[in-house]
Order: sequence, then structure tokens, then C-alpha cells
Amino acid sequence: MVADVSSASPTAGPDPRPPARDLGRRGPAAWVAMYHSVSDCPDDPYNVTVTPERLGRQLAWMTGRGLRGVSMRELLAARARGAERGLVGLTFDDGFADFASTALPVLHRWGCTATVFVLPGRLGGENGWEPHGPRKPLLDTGGIRRVVAAGMEVASHGLTHLDLTKASDEVLHSEIDDSRRLLAGIIGRDVEGFCYPYGYMDERVAAAVRRAGYRYACAISPGPECCGDFALPRIHLGRADTAPRLELKRRLARRFGRAVGAV
Repeated sequence: MVADVSSASPTAGPDPRPPARDLGRRGPAAWVAMYHSVSDCPDDPYNVTVTPERLGRQLAWMTGRGLRGVSMRELLAARARGAERGLVGLTFDDGFADFASTALPVLHRWGCTATVFVLPGRLGGENGWEPHGPRKPLLDTGGIRRVVAAGMEVASHGLTHLDLTKASDEVLHSEIDDSRRLLAGIIGRDVEGFCYPYGYMDERVAAAVRRAGYRYACAISPGPECCGDFALPRIHLGRADTAPRLELKRRLARRFGRAVGAV
């Protein structure tokens, strides 16, 4: 819930990641879209569900404007080469099981990749952090591995979906560090990305994410300026976002970028 604003193993070949360095001062790419669940469920009190048909039309709109949706890993690697023009980051929070069953075919149809942020402390469970609305299943270990095998990036959303700004140091360490370790064991490769549950973050939480070895973290609106790639802003997309709203949100994303010094 947020405000509206086969086994896989490492593969041979060039490492697509940007070289290790202090990314804290770099601004985000021009546009990162935030999704959650992809299904036909009409009960959606938090506006976190988009139908597969609407997702397809949104990706078609992007394609028609010369844009291509990619994972955060691909987007940041392209940015490091100065080649991010025409790319849109696609992110899916919470690790709903419908990402594998419903979103994945739509993404493949439009030649897109995406990043799905999962909760390794709730594997195969449900969205119990939401007090209202339908219970939706979350990806289990097998589902996560199928997503990776399909060419998508899997990254951490913490262990259990807590507001990390209110967590003790011990809980903060577990949610950030343990989730990365457990997830790496499932996917058989390094976990580069983190997403703050509810979009809540501050400098303390961002510093903990950086210390844990992540290369970037996604928020919602722009976070503290000092956090750079550890507070990447995103724009929520939902079922109501038709072409005119998409254009408005693309312009809003550009203002986000200027606000934090994007190039």
C-alpha cells in the first residue's frame, strides 16, 4: 500500500551493472513508473491494481512515443553509459503473484523488462499489511525464480513491509540486510535494488540501505537531496491512467528529475 503521487544462477557474459562507486549524488533517470498488482479484481481501495488490458494500453502508449520499459538494473546501466534516452523504468511493488501470471505476458508482448520488488519474509503469503481490501497472494520461491528466468530483475522490498522510519536499529538491519541475503540465495545472484515500503524513508534508512550493499533504492516523491540514487522518485500508474493522464505524469516525472538534479 502506498500513496498515489526453474532455478536461476548467474549467467556468463559482461556484467550489466554500472561500476561500483558512490552513486549518492547522481540524479534519477527521467521517468520511473510504479505499479503494484496486475489483475481484473475490481475491489481496489488503495488504487494499487491495474488490469492487464490497461497495462497493455499504457505500454502501447509508451511504445508509440518511442519509449521502452526496462528494469531499474537496465535503466541505471544505460544511464552510466549516457544511453538512457527513450527508456522508462518499470517497477512493481510488493511481489504479487499476479506479476508472474498476468503482468509477465503483457511485458513480453511489448518487449519490456521490469523490476519486481518482493518480500522474502512473506514468500507465498498474502498482503496482510493492508487492513482493508482483498487478500492477494504473493510470489513464492518458485515464482520468483520463474520471473528471473523470464529476464526480469528481482529486488528487495524489505522482509515484511514495515515502515522503516519507525523501526529499531535491529529491525532495520533485519529488514534491509537479511532480505538481501535471503533473496540472493533464491535468485542465485547479487541483489542490487531496494524499495522503501510505503515509500517512507529518511536519511537514516537510506544510509542503512547503502551500507547493506545495494546499488540503488526507489522511493515515491523525491527524497532528501543527499540520498541521490538511494531515493529515486517514481510516478504511480493505475487503471485510471489513460493517454492524457500518462502525458501529464510524464511531465511531472521530468519536474521530479529537475528537482533533484537529473541530467
